[in-house]
Amino acid sequence: MTTSPQNLTLGVLFAVGTSLAMSIAAALIKYTSTMVSIETIVFSQYLICTTVMLPRLATKGISALKTDCMKLHVIRGLSGWACFYCYYLALNYVPLVDAALLRNSAPLCVPLLLLLWKGIHIPALRWLPIFIGLAGVLLILQPGSDGLSFWHLIGFGSAISLAGSMVTTRFLTLTEPSNRIIFYYFSISTLTALPLAIWNWQPIPSEALLPLLIIGLSIWLVMWLYTQAYRYAKASVISPLNYLGVVFTGFWGWVFWQQVPDNLAIIGTALVVAGGVLAMFLGKETSGKETAPSQQN
Repeated sequence: MTTSPQNLTLGVLFAVGTSLAMSIAAALIKYTSTMVSIETIVFSQYLICTTVMLPRLATKGISALKTDCMKLHVIRGLSGWACFYCYYLALNYVPLVDAALLRNSAPLCVPLLLLLWKGIHIPALRWLPIFIGLAGVLLILQPGSDGLSFWHLIGFGSAISLAGSMVTTRFLTLTEPSNRIIFYYFSISTLTALPLAIWNWQPIPSEALLPLLIIGLSIWLVMWLYTQAYRYAKASVISPLNYLGVVFTGFWGWVFWQQVPDNLAIIGTALVVAGGVLAMFLGKETSGKETAPSQQN
């Protein structure tokens, strides 16, 4: 079985780009949700992303969609849709940074998911950056200050489903081309989002059209960068870098919603960045010790 080449530097760069693009989309979503329903935003973004993929599909033909991994595509599509839906709901009810922190705690779920699903043991050192990142998350979120609401739990649901998307993306990139992976993800998620969009349909004001378009294009970019990141590096190496999304999202929250972090939050942000950098260096040290997912099948 042919596998993708490992290139940790490229994987890290794609992962950082993913976090930055996702933070921009999150800020736009929080703004747009005051005009249209979350269900409409989710469906619109997937419809736009699927439409972007159609010209390439027309060029390559239907044969380009032939796959032996349909089950993984379906799991990835459903988990990705669940991640975005839970995340957008949380954005509507909790502060921007809180929602981003909860979503980006997904790396904590990845090693356990790999162990339970594929029996893949992650080297002990790889847990260190995850716990450093978690410590930073807790300092920024400070859950004891105002308590955690039901919507915080919904936000953590986005982390669990994102972990499933991370793992299935890595498995798929071992044998599937990026454009096929992305097309199946967008099309499956569009079909999944349609019933809720119809049920919660409301007229879209003209001033919401441009933000919806930008959100859709941003999510397409996020998914392309995200898929490339997992093509070049293992999920257990790249996933801690998702913590950087918290830093970027916090910046937009400060600029547009005047959400100024306190000293503990600043320390937490530093820990988040340190965890991501450490993950990169530990990945170089242990890349030859971790068994590739394809060898577990």
